[in-house]
Parts: sequence; structure tokens; C-alpha cells
Amino acid sequence: MSTIAAISTAPGNAGIGIIRISGKQTFKIIKKIFKTTQENKIKRNEIRYGHIIDENKEVIDEVLVSYFFAPKSYTGEDVCEINAHGNNNVLKKILDVCILNGARLAEPGEFTKRAFLNGRIDLLQAESVMELINSKSELERKTAVKNLEGELSQKIKKIKSEILSILSNIEVSVDYPEYDIEEISTNNIKNEIKKIIKNIESLEKTFENGKLLRDGINIAIVGRPNAGKSSLLNKILKEERAIVTEIEGTTRDTIEEFINIEGIPFKIIDTAGIRQADNEIEKIGINKTKKAIKEADIVIAIFDISKELQQEDFDILEMIQEKKAIILLNKVDLKDKKINKACFEKYSNKKVLEISIKEEQGIEQIFKELKEMFNIEEINTENTAIITNIRQKEALSKAKKSLEKVLEEIKKEIPTDIISIFLREALENIDKITGENVTEELLEDIFSKFCLGK
Repeated sequence: MSTIAAISTAPGNAGIGIIRISGKQTFKIIKKIFKTTQENKIKRNEIRYGHIIDENKEVIDEVLVSYFFAPKSYTGEDVCEINAHGNNNVLKKILDVCILNGARLAEPGEFTKRAFLNGRIDLLQAESVMELINSKSELERKTAVKNLEGELSQKIKKIKSEILSILSNIEVSVDYPEYDIEEISTNNIKNEIKKIIKNIESLEKTFENGKLLRDGINIAIVGRPNAGKSSLLNKILKEERAIVTEIEGTTRDTIEEFINIEGIPFKIIDTAGIRQADNEIEKIGINKTKKAIKEADIVIAIFDISKELQQEDFDILEMIQEKKAIILLNKVDLKDKKINKACFEKYSNKKVLEISIKEEQGIEQIFKELKEMFNIEEINTENTAIITNIRQKEALSKAKKSLEKVLEEIKKEIPTDIISIFLREALENIDKITGENVTEELLEDIFSKFCLGK
């Protein structure tokens, strides 16, 4: 494989920027462009001080170069990391010099792809690298680190080992029929398959929690103009994110922000107030509100307790009828109340809370309800390997279906050598999870989503 190079740190000015080089020509390229006073032989995992020079022998930057010898490096190849000053122009100039001297620009995720191809990590661990980079909460970070360390891989490999054990026993009984252990083998197969299916189901159940950790929960805040939507967003974020005035229709577009509740990312979407609007821009905003309601995991519907319910309020209630939702009655601090909880008896499946955003009354109760609705406190990342990837989950489900097919065939008293076909199908899908059975197209798709330099 060719030697690759890329800037591995984010663009922008910073104290340090890193250019990573990997491949057989790495040390040769570094020798050409890196001048140091240390003339002794390079030691494994050594860091040296010196200067990067260009083709005219002019100094580009003062740097530290880290040396990693194959196979004990990130990619499993010879790797050097040039620690330079974090300036885009400096880093680009150093990268250009690396390419001029024999490296090529790395593709997105190519360093991690090489780590996978060289057997340093499996595909599960490779995917967890990107999940770690993109993690939006502490729980998601912890899960990604555990998967990167191989905890989930070990569980998958254990399932594979158990299936292989059954398959080998079947092949022994087929190759040596004189031992006449067909009935015993069938009973053993049934019991072992049931155990494996149970283990797979335990992993499958973690996917919903994994999805929450990865994607978070979308919350749409809806209501008529001036019900308190933007004020609630500001109160939750503890900053003046949305403009709040007494003029109706101030919010014309959706405003999206992330917060963390008990380690789970919540995307809060403040929407345009729903009413009959003549303004074309406001109409667009209201259409976006309706779209946000449809796509939300949960809707927070706010009603002004000091105003009678209008047709728009009933329209909102109709929109959230089939959605997971919380109804908030805002401005309970006011004496003149036109509506109360009894007005929402028809919507008894929704939690109704009386709050005052101005007086910060009932805000904590909203958080409590959200945690209970999504069982956040039950999510345990400490002692459980969690599946966060739909590709992994689908392959696991297909493996389970093949194993269930084995049980069906045993009931029909199908010969055990036929049963082995479905066991091999299960193995093929298990191997897709760790990358032992995967197409080049799938690899390209997975690693193309990585950032450049990783």
C-alpha cells in the first residue's frame, strides 16, 4: 500500500496541529524533510525535536516528530506524527512537502481503515472510533470507549465461538455416524441454540439505548404565539438564545439547540407559533412547525393559562394526539386563569403540568417527566456492552433468524447436516459485524463517513 498523509487536527488556529503519515515510506519521507541535531539511531516510540524544511531547504516550522514502528502503531504500519504549530497555512505547507516527497493525501478514514485491514482492530472497534469523535454526551463517550476497547467485540466473538462449537459437533456426527449420537446431539443443539438466541436478544435490547445515546431525543416545543415557547427554550438553555417579545409571530423559523439530561443528548426545537397567518414568511415557519411535530420523539405543547382555548389550540392537540407529549399550562403565577387541567381531560394519556416560566416554577418537573418517559435512569453503560449502530443490529437480527430456523428444522426432524446450512448463515452475519465477512463496497461506505486524517 502507498504511504498516506493528512492533517489530523481540526482546521483553525490552535497551540498544536498534527500531520500524520503512515506507510512503508514514512521514515524515508521524514528523513528528507525533518532536520534534527539528534544523529543517533531512531528508537521505537521516540519523539524528536527539529525543523521541517521545504524543497529549498527553508524552515517551515519548529516541530516535534513522534515515531511509531510497525506493527505497534495506530495503523499497524510505520507511522510518524508531526506536531507543529496549529496554523492552517503552516500545516498545509508541511502536508504539501510530505506529498512532494512521496506520500499521497489520505482519504477520509483511511488511517482507521488501514488499522482494520492490518488486523489491529475489528470493524466494530473501527466504527466506535467515529462514534467517539462524534459523541455528544458523557454516556455516549463512555460507550464508544468501551466498544473501542473491544468489550462488544468479545461478546460477539463468544456468540460466534458457541455457534462454531455446535457446527463442529454436527460435522463430527456426520463424518463418524458409527457413534450413533444423533438424538443426543439434537437435544444438545436445541438447548445450546436457545442459549445463544437469548444472548443475542439481550444485545438487541441494548440498541434502543444505543440509539438514544447516539442520536439523542428530538423535542419540539409547540404552541400559539406568545404561549412561552421561546422563553422555555431560554430557561432550559440558561441563556437568551431565542428572541422574546410581546409581538406575536417573532419566531419565524425553527431554532435548534442541544442539552444533556443525565448524559443523554436532547435536541430542543423552538418552533413558530401556530395561528392563521397572512405573512408568507410566517406561513413557511408554521409549516416547519408541523414538520417538526411529525419528526419529534416527544412534543412539549405550551398553552397560555390566562387565555381561552382557541381553534389553533385544538389543532395543536389534534396534531399531538398520536405523539408522545407533555402538555404545559404556562403562567400559573397570574391570578386570572381561563383554563385548567380539566380542559384537557379528553387527552388523559398526556401528562399535564402547571408551570410558570417567568417564576421558574415547574421547570424541574419537566426534566423529571422526560427522564421517566425514556427510562433514562435505567440506561446502564457501566456493565453492559451496547449496540449503537443499525448495521450491527441488523446483522445480529439476521443471525438470530437463522438460529430460529435451526429450531424449526429440528422440530421437523430434519437431518442435522441440513441444519448446518442455517448455522453457517448465522455465522456469516456474525462475521459481518466484526468485519470478517464484509464487502469492499460496505467498507468504502463506512470509512467515507470518517473525517479526513482519522
